[in-house]
Amino acid sequence: MVDVAAKPDTVRQAVAEGFLALAPEALALVREGRAGKGDVLAVARVAAIQGAKRTAELIPLCHPLPLSSLQVAIAEAPLPDGSGVGLRCEVTAGTTGPTGVEMEALTAVQVGLLTLYDMLKSADRAMTIGPVRLLRKSGGRGGDWVRPEGCSDG
Repeated sequence: MVDVAAKPDTVRQAVAEGFLALAPEALALVREGRAGKGDVLAVARVAAIQGAKRTAELIPLCHPLPLSSLQVAIAEAPLPDGSGVGLRCEVTAGTTGPTGVEMEALTAVQVGLLTLYDMLKSADRAMTIGPVRLLRKSGGRGGDWVRPEGCSDG
């Protein structure tokens, strides 16, 4: 692991997003609360939180961080490629420490989307996850960063 012992603690935040493209019929199950496995949005939010809290266990050489805040929002949204409407998961992670929370935000998004896939796969096995991307981060030596408009997803 990178030695961060000499780095000062600063307030840090990261925001990430990801998308789930799914058939209109599967999206209707979510919208109407009729998915066979129950309230898929609530379960996916909890899963995203669990994913963020366990990031250091999943990503080699990732520092374990005390998260001071974590917000998860999942809603219908246009897909970035313009192919229709799907589900968008956005996570905002925060901490005060010597290293950033980008990995926690990105992991939370992925785990939330994977949970949605798992809970909806009986309705649509052709779902697609992605893109998943960092939108912005603040704090630390590198300062603030915001994803440039039109930045490539590939």
